[in-house]
Amino acid sequence: QVQLVESGGGLVQAGGSLRLSCAASGRTLSGYTMAWFRQVPGKEREFVAAIRWSSGSRYYTDSVQGRFTISRDNAKNTVYLEMNSLKPEDTAVYYCAADSRIMVATMRRLVEYDYWGQGTQVTVSS
Repeated sequence: QVQLVESGGGLVQAGGSLRLSCAASGRTLSGYTMAWFRQVPGKEREFVAAIRWSSGSRYYTDSVQGRFTISRDNAKNTVYLEMNSLKPEDTAVYYCAADSRIMVATMRRLVEYDYWGQGTQVTVSS
């Protein structure tokens, strides 16, 4: 019921910044949780950040706290991930995810999300 398309990935030097976008279509996002995950080849996909669409409440994994900011634009049905002070270990494919029935206690779990984008590559050089 929700289609997600990511964009904004690319190559950046360590210490630089990127802003990822995830455009949603198919229905309104009121009541949804939107999240960003990332994955390195051979590794498990891991939680990065999430936002409650209606309230705007934000949640982050420890490794990006203070460097990344997740936000949303209601009019555009789009969620963003602003990434600052990037490190080589941030290199990964970043995926947007969404679902309507996720509690705070479970929003970091991959299996809780039904809707996923195709991913966008972020590469941080040293």
